[in-house]
Formats: sequence, C-alpha cells, structure tokens
Amino acid sequence: MTDVKVGAGEREYFNGGIRKIETESSVLVSSSKYLNHQELRHLVSQEMLRRNGADMPNTAFIPEVAQILMMLEDFPRVLALFEEEKARLPQFKKWCDARSLSDFKKDEVKDCAPGTLGAALYDFMVNSGYELDIFYREIQVVNDLTFYLRQTALTHDIEHIVTGFGPNHGGEIALLVGNLHAKARYFHPELAAFFNRVPSYLRAKTIMKDMLHYAEGYALNLEAEYVGATQARNWKYPIMLADWRAMTDWQISDIREELGITPVPPEGLWADTNGLVEDALHANDDVASAVAAE
Repeated sequence: MTDVKVGAGEREYFNGGIRKIETESSVLVSSSKYLNHQELRHLVSQEMLRRNGADMPNTAFIPEVAQILMMLEDFPRVLALFEEEKARLPQFKKWCDARSLSDFKKDEVKDCAPGTLGAALYDFMVNSGYELDIFYREIQVVNDLTFYLRQTALTHDIEHIVTGFGPNHGGEIALLVGNLHAKARYFHPELAAFFNRVPSYLRAKTIMKDMLHYAEGYALNLEAEYVGATQARNWKYPIMLADWRAMTDWQISDIREELGITPVPPEGLWADTNGLVEDALHANDDVASAVAAE
C-alpha cells in the first residue's frame, strides 16, 4: 500500500498564515453567517459527500438549503439592487414591470401548431411525467423579488425546451451553468451573486459528488459545463427575461434565433446519462426494495 502523507513542509506552506482568534462565545462562531448556520453546514457537507442512494434521491433537501440561503439574505439590499438594475437595464425593467407569469395550463396550449413553444409545452405537460410548476408554489407575487422567484421556478423546463438541454444529468448541468454565466455577464455582480446563490450550491454539490463516486458522471459533468457556458455566452440576455407567453405561438427555431440560443446540441444528447450517477438497487436492501416497489 502506498504511504500517502501530507508533510510538515506542505502544512507550513498552506497553513502558515493561520492565526488563532480568541472568543468568549460558548458556541461555534465565524465571520461567515453561512458557516454559523448549523443545519446549512450539515446539509452542504452531507449533500456534497454522500452517494445517490435508493433511499434518498439526488434532489433531496434542495428546498431546505434554498430556504436557509434565502433567509440569510439582506432583502432590503436585494430590492435596492433590483431598482438599480431596472434603471440600467431596459430589458430587465420591462420583464419586472410586465410580471408575465408562465403558469401555463394544458388547455391554453393544446391547439398550438406543431413546432411551436406551445405545442412543446403541451407535450411536456401531458407526456413527461414532470410538473411545470416545481418550486415556490405558495409565493404570492407582490413585488419584483417575488415575481422573480415565482417566474423562474415556472420556466425551468421551458428553458430546457428552448436550449435543447434535456432534463437529464448532462442537460441539467448545461442549463444550470449556462444560466450562471449569462446572469454574471449581464447583471451587477452583487445581484448576479444573489440570483446564482442556489444554482451555485447545486453545481458544487453535483460536481463534488460525481467526482468522488461517479467517475463517468464527472467526465460528463465537465463536458456539459463547457457546452452550457458556450451556448449561454451567445444569449442576447439571460433567457429568464424572455416573455414566454408572448412566444407561445412562435416556432422554437424562431425563438432560438431571437434570443441567440446557439449552438443547439444534437437532439437526444446525454439522453441516457442519468444512469451514470445512480447507484443500483440491492435486492437485500429493504429500503431500496420498498422504493422500487412503489
């Protein structure tokens, strides 16, 4: 067995600047409000280090982490940033002022022509088994911030459709990273960081987990990040700002041209990639067997 050891020289080089700061606190305390949050520390470490077991899906605890991160925000500052960016960015102001929610129902799009966004949405809602409305369902839209939260939860799968990044392991990563790049390039860094807070957590936990446990999934992860970033840097603006209701009857090809969505990946790319990051069910695993039987 190879004796792998990090020696004193390395420790001195990397840790030499560490100094101990005394405190009278009787509990763990840090200059980071995130590190100070006990449940957040636990969930971040667990979700970055665990495997994707049959007893706990890969999506587990996303709502809890999102809620904690949101509750640690300085909302007056966030709302002020919205106003500053609306004054600077006409497209952002138009989007905020219109508050056009993409809360589509099947009957609204059932008669849309083939090849249109509406037809794709109808097919998705009828045949995919997924829900368009996936997050922040109880939020009431009363200001720009609540509209942002509600709208971007509704449009996640619309973005999958128009980008060509399918709802699979590679496609989720490509869309996530594409949005990170687009928002960071378009918005003031402080507001972009707010928009990218939860997505950055999702990216970090996914790439760490893949690297530790799923080597093929990790290789795919890096490829998908590159493809997503490459496309997003051609978007005319973050596609969260598109008015999807105004484009329901548009051909998807025309929407892509309008928004600068290019290059579009080949249809079916990464279609079978979920299996790269899923642990097999074991016959002698009572929990796994119960899940499989449902």
